[in-house]
Amino acid sequence: MYEKRNNEAAAEALIHPLKSLTEAQFAALGGDAVAYVRPVSGAMLSTMIHDTPFEDEAEYQLVMSADGTPLLVTDTEDAVLDWLGDKNLGLATLH
Repeated sequence: MYEKRNNEAAAEALIHPLKSLTEAQFAALGGDAVAYVRPVSGAMLSTMIHDTPFEDEAEYQLVMSADGTPLLVTDTEDAVLDWLGDKNLGLATLH
């Protein structure tokens, strides 16, 4: 006989190993193999990157590695796609 409630209790007792990772450990999982693209304002980029001027009102495309390292800043999605074309990266969607 199958008892669903016993299986649910057992499943709840298990802690998924990803839930116990530190931020650094989680970022290292995809460090140089996974990247994500995020649209950002020039004002935000100016707070992140101090040696390059950005137009505050303009929208840029920021490509970041899973460990938080900025890889590319550009003003068009086409430039991102061109740059990613020869890279061996998995692209994650940002939600």
